[in-house]
Amino acid sequence: MANYDILIVGGGVIGLSLARELDRLGQRRIAVVERGRIGREASLAAAGMLAPNGENEEIDDFFRFCDASRKMYPEFADALLTETGVDIELDRTGALFAAFTEEDSEHLTVRFSRQTAAGISVEDLSQTETLKAEPSLSRSVRSSLFFPDDWQVENQKLLTALESYALNNGISLIENAEVVSLITNGNVAQGANTALGPIHAEVTVLAAGAWTSLIKIGETCVPVSVKPIRGQILSFAPQERYFRHLIYSRRGYLVPRADGRILIGATEEDVGFDRSSTPEAERQLTNAALEFSPTLAGLPIAAACVGFRPFGEGGQPVIGEVPGFEHLYAAAGHFRNGILLTPITAQMLAQSILQGSGGPLWEQFAGVVSPPAEKNTAA
Repeated sequence: MANYDILIVGGGVIGLSLARELDRLGQRRIAVVERGRIGREASLAAAGMLAPNGENEEIDDFFRFCDASRKMYPEFADALLTETGVDIELDRTGALFAAFTEEDSEHLTVRFSRQTAAGISVEDLSQTETLKAEPSLSRSVRSSLFFPDDWQVENQKLLTALESYALNNGISLIENAEVVSLITNGNVAQGANTALGPIHAEVTVLAAGAWTSLIKIGETCVPVSVKPIRGQILSFAPQERYFRHLIYSRRGYLVPRADGRILIGATEEDVGFDRSSTPEAERQLTNAALEFSPTLAGLPIAAACVGFRPFGEGGQPVIGEVPGFEHLYAAAGHFRNGILLTPITAQMLAQSILQGSGGPLWEQFAGVVSPPAEKNTAA
């Protein structure tokens, strides 16, 4: 097969956005290789939430890393629209974190104090104010926190935009070519052996999500620790739009789409690569849906989606050079934050590959760019 300057292993949003950013910085001869079809794994099964305030309890370096990526999305969305004509439906309506029990209310009281003290933009809404914001919510709701800076994006449109950019700009997309092992000369990466044959490259990037740790160098797996966590999501398709905001509770989340669809998520199951959609998960998610609103009781489930979130060692992503190897990088382990961290990961890693440094953001968030663990935890 052809030789390339840069080979990216993995065709989800992380791999595709990195290819785009490299191209925008002037790099040519880029290939993205995917074990199946482009964008059909975790990126497709995501809910598209850009919600570091609702998702994170602690205000730490990782939170700030996520929030910095969220702030990149308006410019990112505008650029993709200009480049491809695809609107990724960035929704900046905000998010509610709802309390349905006394314990929930106590939790939100503590959270409001902590996040207010940290300078997070958050409002404490009464029951009346919450129901005014979302009239279709259950009348059992007690109160909520409103996060105006928590957004969402249509992840399927994001995939379409990134794939369109690649096709329009000469980036090679190689599908149905599972990577069996890396090609190396000593400790220098030189591409990958795939089901379709070898692909040679000056630089290789591992962005294969939950499958990253299964890639081999010789007889051993790459020293990048990522494992799959199964996530199941239900989708409802009412005839009218019931909700406007992304809504959280302590037992699930509700994501309303512009076309009226409602996503209810999500499970976290450490079961390896078992893609089964389970009755237990359906019951759990249905109960979460009914807690949000009894209106959903009469709606049939339109779809049940299953994906594998890539869980990095310690719950944080692995971004940067792979220790012990030259010309080999990783961008994996984003877990629940793959869509959210897409623009910042692409920007930092592209700058590091081409310029030797990830720029100010790389230095600022060096603490969350985790070194790969020695032990391979993938099932």
